Amino acid sequence: MTRIDLTGLDVRPAQVWGGVRIVPLVRAEPVPGLRLRRELHEGSGFGAVDLGDRTTYTSYIPHGFVADWTGAGASTGAGAGTESAAYGTRLGDENGPPPCVPVRRLHRLAKRRQGERRLRFLPLHLALEGYLALHFGGPSVVWDDWSRAALGHGLSPRAEAAYAGWTVPGLAEALRIFELHPGQCGLLLYVADALAASFVVPHPEDYRVLHPTLVEDLYGELVHQYAYYGGPVPEFTARIRDGAGGIRTLADLRAAAREQERAWAVAHDGLMARDLLETSYAFERVYRAGDFDLYRFLPPFLRDGREQHIGELITDHKGRAAYLKTFRLSEKQIRKGHLLRRLADADWHLGRTAEALGTSYAEIVRRIEAAGLGALLDSHVVARRLREKEES
Repeated sequence: MTRIDLTGLDVRPAQVWGGVRIVPLVRAEPVPGLRLRRELHEGSGFGAVDLGDRTTYTSYIPHGFVADWTGAGASTGAGAGTESAAYGTRLGDENGPPPCVPVRRLHRLAKRRQGERRLRFLPLHLALEGYLALHFGGPSVVWDDWSRAALGHGLSPRAEAAYAGWTVPGLAEALRIFELHPGQCGLLLYVADALAASFVVPHPEDYRVLHPTLVEDLYGELVHQYAYYGGPVPEFTARIRDGAGGIRTLADLRAAAREQERAWAVAHDGLMARDLLETSYAFERVYRAGDFDLYRFLPPFLRDGREQHIGELITDHKGRAAYLKTFRLSEKQIRKGHLLRRLADADWHLGRTAEALGTSYAEIVRRIEAAGLGALLDSHVVARRLREKEES
């Protein structure tokens, strides 16, 4: 499997609010044998996840999802965590303990509930952790270009910025006023007509419960910028012309309207969502639950100007998407992934990486610094680049 298969999902006409366009996805029949529920996390939403390999993933985690592959049951709320993070800085204790933000401690990003046919996982964070873990171990060969910290600790710590949905202008209002279609099991979310995210669940009742969580999801920097600076987008319109033969009955009108819907769906699948559906991804299976498999995936990190997404996917035994959630990467994040891939392909040797990319040693060092990884370089490497820059 290298691509996302949305077989069984049909597109309905988009709804528009300002610069936000939501394209509903509906199923004729729900996916049998799988249901999703929301698990609320009390407190501020900040969480730390023990990944089990002496690393910790820390992020804004307002809720989790529970996948029940028996098709029954519901999740329950979780208790508050016992750890906290200081809110601000001050000296002395004369005014009592400082205000704190609770930090919820979790074990594993995806964990089966003991004694139950249920899997608790953290939506989007599976995908984000997969991106953050890209070549996380750092240089595999002890080249003298890299610092002792890089050789001993790899890329740790590594951080990426994202925006909560309620900070994206217009998104909360759009999600509040848009109507849900009968049988709706997902959506494609566009901001300034750029695909920002996709969300698919197995059952319409699951979608009705989980639709409000979209405003709490994380969105990339590019989406946030498009929402601020992009203008309103045109609404979906259909014009039915009275051609040869004419429209004489309600049945004729209904058939013409359905033909317009089909034409719009074909145009949408072929243009607006093309990059998402036609990209070849690298899938990593995280968990197998009966006939269903939970994956996370990464794009090829190609520098060809096309949009690229990371995400999570639950497939049935035929490889069709029962659950899908994606996160659009910014250009800077794509460049960073591309650079890390090329460094790893060349065993982290800067000279060979420069040769493979058709550029100079100094340019590779500059790209590493621009990607926020300059602290991993040895001091003599930076000095050499500055010297070459002065000579040129």
